Formats: sequence, C-alpha cells, structure tokens
Amino acid sequence: MLDYLKRLQYERPVLFWVILLVGFWLAFQLLIFVASLLLSGFSLPGWAPLVLVLVVLVVIAKRQQNSRW
Repeated sequence: MLDYLKRLQYERPVLFWVILLVGFWLAFQLLIFVASLLLSGFSLPGWAPLVLVLVVLVVIAKRQQNSRW
C-alpha cells in the first residue's frame, strides 16, 4: 500500500493530494462523530465535540514534539 502511494505521488501528484485531503477530512469527521456520541449524554452545546477533538489533537502534537528532544 505504501509503495502504491509513493508511486501515485510521483506519477499523479494532484490525485495524491486530493486523496490525502479527502482522507484527512473523513478522519476528522469520524472523530467529531465519535466525540459527539460520547458527549451526547451530558447535554453540552453542539460545539463541544469539536473543541474536544481539537484539544486532544493539540495534546497529542505537544507530546510528540516533547518526545523528539
């Protein structure tokens, strides 16, 4: 699979980036959906799942940045 993506990146870079962006968008939508399912019982506002996903992503990014050094 990785070889296919590398070959696609060199042969058709526009298609590669479109597939990558659609994949990231779908993954983000799935994360928001799961967060909204988890938070639905707490009667929180509609923007709470988005904030939860963004906070989790920031925490993961900070941990990865700290582990490099």
